[in-house]
Amino acid sequence: MKSPELKLQPGESPQPLYVQIRSALRRQILEGSYTPHERLPSETSLMKTFGVSRITIRQALRDLHNEGLVFSAQGKGTFVSKPKAVQNVQRLQGFGEAMSAQGYEATARLLSIQECRAPKIVAASLQLIPGEELVEIKRVRYLNRDPVSIENSYFPVDIGRRFFGQDLSGDIFPMLENNFGIPLGTADIAIDSTLADEECQYHLNLKIGEPVLRVERLTHDASGRPVDFEYLCFRGDAFKYQFCVERKSEES
Repeated sequence: MKSPELKLQPGESPQPLYVQIRSALRRQILEGSYTPHERLPSETSLMKTFGVSRITIRQALRDLHNEGLVFSAQGKGTFVSKPKAVQNVQRLQGFGEAMSAQGYEATARLLSIQECRAPKIVAASLQLIPGEELVEIKRVRYLNRDPVSIENSYFPVDIGRRFFGQDLSGDIFPMLENNFGIPLGTADIAIDSTLADEECQYHLNLKIGEPVLRVERLTHDASGRPVDFEYLCFRGDAFKYQFCVERKSEES
């Protein structure tokens, strides 16, 4: 067993023993001492290592399971889960901006950039006439060099044409603001799940019929004009959105 960095101090630490054990194992998992799908030591081994009861070990493991850091297989033990990147939707950020702040390497690979006629839903969202020309950018997004999403972005032609010849391996939002001088305002976001199509299966290494997390995002500039409509399809095992909402009384 890998030696936990934390030595328990019964009676000296204000934290319960199971919390200390959970923290020690969590730190090792997050730092990569235990790799995804690697089996953790047995409950008996953990009991001997930490000098605690089985109930205490199970409580620590239960907390790690609730956090999504481990999973159990009947009769085989407890294993490390593949970590999910989390984007906290409290402010408008691009994928790379959010992931880089958490220490991930986030990149993109351009699949295509073209002028095309606006699909009906996209045209309505961007306040264009159905069939009007726009620019479509299609990319694969990578997290620590693993493919995690397909990104289809649509722009009015006066904005989209500026992307031709640009380096599109990073986020679109900083380019809009810093390169094109378009300050961004708000975004409308809708999330659902769907089955991976052939393109998602190919680029995200998915099996036929696997579900993906689909995000529909319409971004406006600071004046309220819609400037970017996107479909983002994420691997369900690699990413999740996290929201923080506040309940206010109707009188406030």
